[in-house]
Amino acid sequence: MKMIRLAQLTTLLLGGNLLLLSSHANATVLKLAHNLDNNHVVAVAFQHMAKEVNEQSHGSLKIRIYPNGQMGGPRENLEMLQQGALDMTKAMASELEPFDSIFSIFSLPYLFSSSEQYHKVLYGPVEEELANHIKPKGLYPIGVYVGGSRSFYAKKPIRTPDDLKGLRVRVITTPTTIRMIQLLGGSPAPIPFGEVYTALQQGVVDAAENNIPSYVQTRHMEITPYFSADQHTSIPDYLVISTRSWNKLTAEQQKILKTAIEHSEQYEQKLWTAQVKKSKAQAIKVGVHFIEVDKTAFREKLKPMWLEMEKDPEQARLLKEIQAIQ
Repeated sequence: MKMIRLAQLTTLLLGGNLLLLSSHANATVLKLAHNLDNNHVVAVAFQHMAKEVNEQSHGSLKIRIYPNGQMGGPRENLEMLQQGALDMTKAMASELEPFDSIFSIFSLPYLFSSSEQYHKVLYGPVEEELANHIKPKGLYPIGVYVGGSRSFYAKKPIRTPDDLKGLRVRVITTPTTIRMIQLLGGSPAPIPFGEVYTALQQGVVDAAENNIPSYVQTRHMEITPYFSADQHTSIPDYLVISTRSWNKLTAEQQKILKTAIEHSEQYEQKLWTAQVKKSKAQAIKVGVHFIEVDKTAFREKLKPMWLEMEKDPEQARLLKEIQAIQ
């Protein structure tokens, strides 16, 4: 009798496992590649999102993550999305600029007057307008994550724009960022993110610009111990999905993914605030000098960028929309 029951139980377990395997075999798997370390707060937010998607879909929708630039840099990944070779990636707004110039608005120095305005732009009608604008290019920015403000750091103190004269400054390869460095008197040096540490170490570049957590996590603070808090730009990170991949999802899957992303955005904001505080403390502990600068001189030097942006009717309209948000 016991043998019969054991056989029945084994059959049930095997049957259950077969069903489970069948369910997983039929699961929709979205490949997400990014160039961040797994410990970066945005990468942690992606992990949080992937877990929720799996749970809420009962395994029918999965996100497989490839971190640390395993599939190339942001530009390569975005091109892979357009070609249908990848489903999702992380891209800064400035990295979307070569694909749609509308995103150059975020590279405009001193665009935001407060963190409240910044958040209202990222999570309001302006953001929806930007997402819809780039969709015809096969890219759908489905989520957005705060990235703090970017400032200069170098081997010497930078207190005024004059201190940047003649310095080779690593920049993201976008026309807007390159123009900013030129107006400040520096020499822009477009170098891939993963090569910046060596470039600073070997003197290929004299300075770079980024937010505090990235400055600390990349160990750039070891070579450039002067962080000048000029806070020239606040550039968000986007989670971008291929429109092909998005359109292949069922309405239920789209809803699950959207909800999980919204939760991950909220989660990342909390992590970011804590990470900035922690990173600054770490930097001070190893001897980094944080320099408060008079931003007025920087704003004055960069005024031509505003005038140039206003010449484009579409950018001028978008700029007015952002300025009207308080």
